[in-house]
Order: sequence, then C-alpha cells, then structure tokens
Amino acid sequence: MANARDTSSGLQRRRVANQSSNSGGWQDEDDDKQRNGPSRANTNETPVYHAGSAFEGGSKIAFDPREVQETAGEEARVGGKLPKLTIMEEIMLLAVKDKQGYLSFWNDNISYALRGCILLELALRRRIALVRDPNRRRVMPGERIVEVIDERQTGETLLDEALRLMKGQQEIEKLSVNTWIDLMSGETWNVMKVGFQLKQVRERLLKGLVDKGILRTEKRNFLLFDMATHPVADVRSKEIIINRVVSLLTSTTSAIPPQALIIPTADRERSDEVQCKVTRTVCLVCASYAGSVLDNAFGRLGYEDREAAFGRCDDILTEFCVWPFGAQEGNAAGTGAVTSGVSAIGQAKRRAAAANRIAAGSSGELYGREAVLGLINEAKKEAKDDEDLSFELVAGVLEVLGKLDSLL
Repeated sequence: MANARDTSSGLQRRRVANQSSNSGGWQDEDDDKQRNGPSRANTNETPVYHAGSAFEGGSKIAFDPREVQETAGEEARVGGKLPKLTIMEEIMLLAVKDKQGYLSFWNDNISYALRGCILLELALRRRIALVRDPNRRRVMPGERIVEVIDERQTGETLLDEALRLMKGQQEIEKLSVNTWIDLMSGETWNVMKVGFQLKQVRERLLKGLVDKGILRTEKRNFLLFDMATHPVADVRSKEIIINRVVSLLTSTTSAIPPQALIIPTADRERSDEVQCKVTRTVCLVCASYAGSVLDNAFGRLGYEDREAAFGRCDDILTEFCVWPFGAQEGNAAGTGAVTSGVSAIGQAKRRAAAANRIAAGSSGELYGREAVLGLINEAKKEAKDDEDLSFELVAGVLEVLGKLDSLL
C-alpha cells in the first residue's frame, strides 16, 4: 500500500504513509519534503520572499509597476494627486439619503448638473479645453467651443465614455459647452444626436460608490416592486463633504477655512497634495447648488444661517461663472458681454441680501465680492495663467449651470 501509485491524468506520484498522529491518512512525498523544509546542507541559502505579492512570505498586495508609473505621470500632468471621489460622485453622495439609500423622486435638476460635472472633471484633469480662438470672448463662456486635448483614458467609466464621444464628434464638428451638456442629458430634438445621451448616469455613479466602499447595496420593497437601494456605508466620507461645504459657505471672512480644503485621495492622503483643491471645492458647491442638493448639507443650520449660506453660494457662482474668475463688467477686454446674464441676477440678489443683513443688524459681515475675494485669488493661482483654456471651460460650465430655472 505504501508503494501505491496514482496514474490519473498521466502523472505518477509515489505515496508514503503519513506518520503524524493528527491525520492518519496518506500524504504526498513532495508535500512531506515541503513541510520539513530544505536539507541541513542548504540552511545557509537566502530565503525567497514574494515582495509585492499577497502570497505566503510576502508583505504587500500585488501591484503592477507600470500602473504605478502611469499614476505618477498622471499626477505630474495634472499638478497633484487625484481625489478619491470625482465631483459627480460627491454630488451623488450629497443627494442620496443616508438610511433609505435613494434620491429624492422630485429632483429633476441633478441629472443636468451631473452632465456639467462630467465636463468639469474632464477639464480639471486636463483632458478637454476651449478652442483657442481670439474671437471666443465675443460670446458668453457657455457658448464657447470645446475640444479634446488629451484622449488618454482616466480610469473612470463615465469620464472615458464622454471623452470618446467628444473625440469622435470633434472630427466632424466641434460643439460648445452648453451643447455638450444638453446632448449628454438627452435634451435635443435632433434624432441624429440621440446617441450622445449618457444612459443611467445616477445608477452607474451609485454602483461606483459601492465599489469604492462608500455605499452598500440593499433591496427595498416599494409596494408593487422591489428596487435596489444604496444606503451610506462609510459615514465619514459623507461627513467630510458636508463639512467642506458648510465651512466654506458659513465663513464670515474672505479667508478660506482649512476644513473646506480637506479632500481625501485614493491612498488616504489628504488635501495638501490634491490638485486644484480650491477649484474643486468651488465646483462642488456650485454644482450641488444647481442640482438642488445643497440643502442636504444644511441639516444642522438654523434658518438665518441657511439663508446666509445660500447667499454666499450665489456670490461664489456669480464670481466664478466669468473668465478670468472674479472679472467685473468692463474690467477685462471682451468680458462686458459675458457678464450680463448671471452677473446681473447675482448683483440683484446681493443687494437684497445686503438689505436683509443691514435690517438684521449684521452689516459688519463681509458679503458679495469681498466675501469671496480670497477664494478667487487662490483659484487663480491654480490656473496656469489668464489663458488657461481648461479653467476657462470651468467658468463656461458654471455659467450654464447658473442659468437653471431652479436658481433663476
């Protein structure tokens, strides 16, 4: 019996009886050698470790060195580390209800705002920009033409899909900022352009947050049917976003609160190394305002504080929907025509807010342009110069979002 051979699959392995008291069965001779380790003559040999792997003896999870190099190259191109969550995912995390795991059924603005956030994220990652045309300043920022300047994939499914659509279309015709947001939202009467609509954006973003460990998936019964819901699993991640928004919009000085710039990265590092952290925070606040989810961050604020926060958000949107950021009418060449839309509405709101503050006895607080002057200066430092076409595209998207009916 000790010399029995296993001839299945064409291999012959000699079996020896297992002498251990625990198993009492049969054991391969090769396994016995592995258990006993190398012979005494080879004890001085250097042991083999699986560095960079998850196998026995290793101390790291498996990784691809090429991926590390690509990540480093991407960070060098965009000027810092990329955040853990995209702007779209941050908006969705603000919109989803913590325990119920679904969005409000009455919010029609978030879909349009999410398409604008896709353009914002691509612009901040230096994938798209405005066409360098000297005559572009004759039209409003939202009507200026967009082009793809870097077609490399980002690793985010929605961003890569939008990038492919824009790259394929620009070989035929380059379109404007507001046209792209309309097409990706499906708001067009042209049947030839229906294919540009991005489908199931909300559900795909929610599933992406599940993959990142922020949400979890559950089934919930709604009377006649079952629906997949996504309650919040990582409460800390949502609290960071809420604290960023609240600290920025409740500040009474022009300085940026440090808490507003805490943006976690994928490797758990924080704000100091994140690229365009000021501009990203501005985009988060303005897009959540346009998508009617900003109110979800104000659950702990009283009525007066909420109204003041909305007024400050109006000021931020008014100053960042023009290019250069914070440009007033007539202060820059060609900007007088592009500030007459949202700016006029913003100025009227600021005058009304100022009258309310004076009536309430709080006229000593900063408001309007003075309240966001520090934000404007820090955002300008993140741009390369006044001809940074990617940042100019950001202003164009914010100008389009600022014209939504919910805000006007």
